[in-house]
Amino acid sequence: MIFDKEFANELALDLLKINAVVLRPNEPFTWASGWKSPIYCDNRLTLRYPKIRKKIAQAFAAIVKSKFAGVDVITGTATAGIPHAAWVAADLDLPMAYVRAKAKNHGMTNQIEGGVAKGERAVIIEDLISTGGSAKSVAEVINIIDAKVMGICSIFTYGFDEADKLFNEAGIITYSLTNYNTLLEIASANDYIKDADQEILAEWRKNPSTWPSK
Repeated sequence: MIFDKEFANELALDLLKINAVVLRPNEPFTWASGWKSPIYCDNRLTLRYPKIRKKIAQAFAAIVKSKFAGVDVITGTATAGIPHAAWVAADLDLPMAYVRAKAKNHGMTNQIEGGVAKGERAVIIEDLISTGGSAKSVAEVINIIDAKVMGICSIFTYGFDEADKLFNEAGIITYSLTNYNTLLEIASANDYIKDADQEILAEWRKNPSTWPSK
């Protein structure tokens, strides 16, 4: 769900300008999953741009204040969600934690760093939602310790049906600062893509796991 359409448009253009999102309809990327994709999103590049990362933190903070009143801790996903979670927590004067992909095999063998206590209410900060698996895994780790996940906030989402189904079944509310459909609108309006590219990008969005069809 997009929280602020005007901001979504603004941020989509920012991401295009700094190449955090690259569109290559005719020269697809290959994701780690093996999927072929006409789009690649690397929101880590926002870390290099203080004005953009500050806007992102302020927008996240606005969502938390408006939709998740009473939150106790801001929790980042490792690794790309960690810096954004830290800035949001600082803005809201709240504790901050992050969740590793798996527990350490040494020391205190922590999976949650910084600490989330039993009964606390957490909001997860994620840089990117594709299939939703990584964010849901973080939510599951938090639930295991009997803390409550109030929701997930992401910079960008592809809006895949698979992710929507996953979050709906888990009862997790999600908000994103911008999304795939908004990005295409802005990319087209600002000549990042041609009209012919729109069809390719729309087709990929319908069936990303099997695109391109032969």
